Amino acid sequence: MKVLSSAAAFVLTGLAGLASAQEPSRVVERTVKSVPNKDTQIGVYLNVLPDCTSGPLPTIRLVTPPASGKVVVKTAKVKATNYKACLALEVPAYVAFYKSPPEFLGNDVLTIEVRFDGGRTEIQKITVNVAGAGAQQKI
Repeated sequence: MKVLSSAAAFVLTGLAGLASAQEPSRVVERTVKSVPNKDTQIGVYLNVLPDCTSGPLPTIRLVTPPASGKVVVKTAKVKATNYKACLALEVPAYVAFYKSPPEFLGNDVLTIEVRFDGGRTEIQKITVNVAGAGAQQKI
């Protein structure tokens, strides 16, 4: 599995090959920044096999919903270059988004369970830091 993250709160979870059913659950904790009432990408979930084709997509379950906002998962196509041994690929994926109410500011915590083909499970505890746009200088 490969997990990449950046300042844009982009997480790519992929699987190369099959995992054994005896693997324990892996827990991942991370923080994502957001602004009120705006869809913010909190995860991208896919399955890339060693031959650069797509395997079965993982099952995603919202274990603990956020206290204030909501989470939506959409289907998408992901294009990537230089991913593992794949020079270029396009595969289906699930993309998770978080959206807070317009008046909400603060931290909202949620937990997602990602269950891959082969029995491997990843528990993702995501803290979404919702802050205002901040003081901006007017021109």
